[in-house]
Order: sequence, then structure tokens, then C-alpha cells
Amino acid sequence: MLDYLQAKLAYEVDVLDAAAGLDSGEFILVDTRMRASWDHGHALGAIRLRDDIPAGRTVVVYGWGPGCNGATRAAVALIAQGHSVREMIGGFEYWYRSGLAVETATGIVRPPVDPLVGASGESL
Repeated sequence: MLDYLQAKLAYEVDVLDAAAGLDSGEFILVDTRMRASWDHGHALGAIRLRDDIPAGRTVVVYGWGPGCNGATRAAVALIAQGHSVREMIGGFEYWYRSGLAVETATGIVRPPVDPLVGASGESL
């Protein structure tokens, strides 16, 4: 079980770590959703899957949310092309619910943090 969980952490990243890696330049964030979803709103700093994806940095892919496997399908294709890839768990849904910056057709918005996903300061 330990090997499984360590391997899982090597290939997945949560939205807050993805945002930090994007800000530091460690990650390239790639939106794998349909064009209409992209146009409706996407993670600030993300590029579309159909764009040229530069080599040399880890690619973090995301789809709509936990019920979408588009990011997993994109990860398979990008790994086959030689990219280092991680999947952002929670997808755009949890990016948005975490209050991270979103780019829409009308500009950049910062949605309110959903109290069900936002940090409360409490620990287990």
C-alpha cells in the first residue's frame, strides 16, 4: 500500500501545489477541456491542450473535476510524447472552489473560497 501511495503522489498534485508550481515556473498548467469550457473560464496561466507544449518542465493537466477523466487521457498522450506529466486532482472545479484566479472572456476573477474546501486552520 505504501508503494501505491508514494507512486500516486509522484503523478498527482492538488490545486494549491499546482498553483504554486505554476507561479514558480516549475509547472506548465494545461487545460484539457473543450473549447466552450475554456472560454467560460480557465485557471489563470493555463494553456490549452492543443497549444504547443514546451519541453523541459513538468506538465500538469486538468479537466473539469473528479468526475472527468479527460486529464488522465491527456496525460497518457503527453507521456507517450515524452513529457513529464502530473494530474491536478480536483480539476477546474476545485481550482475554482479554492478561490484561485480564473480567466474568463470578461477578465480575471478570483472566486470566493468555498468553506467546504478552503483551509480552516484546523488539523486532524
